[in-house]
Amino acid sequence: MSRAKFLFVSRYGLCGDLAWRVAREGHPVRLHIQDRSEREVMDGFVEKAADLAEAEEWAQVVVFDDNGFAEAADRLRRRGKAVVGPTAYSDRLELDRDFGQAEMEGAGLTTLPRWDFDSFDAALKFLRETPGRYVVKPNGKAQDEKVLSYVGREEDGRDVATVLEHYRRGWGSKIKSFQLQRYALGVEVAVGAFFNGKEFATPVCVNFEHKRMFNDEIGPSTGEMGTSMFWTEPNRLFRETLGRLQERLASSGYAGYVDVNCIASARAIHPLEVTARFGYPTVNIQMEGVTTPWGEMLEALARGESFRLKARRGFQVGVVLAVPPFPFDDPGAFRKYSEDAVVLFDRTPKEGEAPEGVHPCEVKQADGDWRLTGTSGYALVVTGSGTTMEEARKEAYRRVRGLHIPNVFYRTDIGRRWTRDGDCLQTWGYLT
Repeated sequence: MSRAKFLFVSRYGLCGDLAWRVAREGHPVRLHIQDRSEREVMDGFVEKAADLAEAEEWAQVVVFDDNGFAEAADRLRRRGKAVVGPTAYSDRLELDRDFGQAEMEGAGLTTLPRWDFDSFDAALKFLRETPGRYVVKPNGKAQDEKVLSYVGREEDGRDVATVLEHYRRGWGSKIKSFQLQRYALGVEVAVGAFFNGKEFATPVCVNFEHKRMFNDEIGPSTGEMGTSMFWTEPNRLFRETLGRLQERLASSGYAGYVDVNCIASARAIHPLEVTARFGYPTVNIQMEGVTTPWGEMLEALARGESFRLKARRGFQVGVVLAVPPFPFDDPGAFRKYSEDAVVLFDRTPKEGEAPEGVHPCEVKQADGDWRLTGTSGYALVVTGSGTTMEEARKEAYRRVRGLHIPNVFYRTDIGRRWTRDGDCLQTWGYLT
């Protein structure tokens, strides 16, 4: 097996666990983190690249871990580098909601009615004239602030109007534009796959995000507190959503992971958004299920080569272990309550060893210890797998109980929705 030189380029270090996996497979790996406050993330796990230009010359495969890197990725592609990462088109799919919805409609997907606003007054006037149940979704980079999204509960939209009034006073400078989308009742489910610039690799990943901070979808939206998933041959869910975007992605030259989040009901599948990048903690959990060597897979994606993905049968569950101030941005709180806290293991791993199912996020190694670093409190992802969802849950939480971090918190119900959601999706015929 060839040993390609990999450069991982990250804004915050989120791909550090993936870089570590590729390094453990025997590939030379360097990691460059742009944000100065996150530069210690993954220290002691992988080699760091301080000089990005020099590292680009050294690397044979360059992996970008987020949106917003399209210009750099395309520049390297023009120079003949093998690249996993965004294009201008793939970035726009996620960051420009109206464009993303229009592209899905053009590909034959059935989107929900939505309205874009750059004025709170105009949105409030719309709600008075068109009462209903809506979801508030910020546009552009404000999407990163997941706590700004709001799912309406009142059928006349009064609660959404109240939320927008508070947004105008408190976050008017942060939210430049936003979207109101008609609420749809059903199963929230996502389907994703790896794309090599021409076609999707199979099997595909069906996954269920748990976005709220507390059990039973209570509390602020965090992006994700955990995810459950399984790998399957292309099914109706894939064919009627992500599969229809293949030609458009191919025309852009995108290579990487692509995911469509949907609301499925007995009547239809409504796509909510497209994410053309790695997901977090999705990619950490995928490492629990994918048995194809990740370096081999990433190089094939970057070079546009077809391959068959090998994945475990059954289910995988991943749990996010976080500390204050997550999910909020408060560096002072992180320094006070969490910085340099030690991750204690019931069985201390040897140096360079990866504890089974434990994935470092904003962590460094120092003096033989795993210590929390960065600023956000997004500490670890712990995963498990099994032939049933319940077996995967039990393994993940057994591994969680083998870890100890001061002030840690996590959800205890990841994967529990499968009993209902799986029955619905099977009954409606979306999993065949």
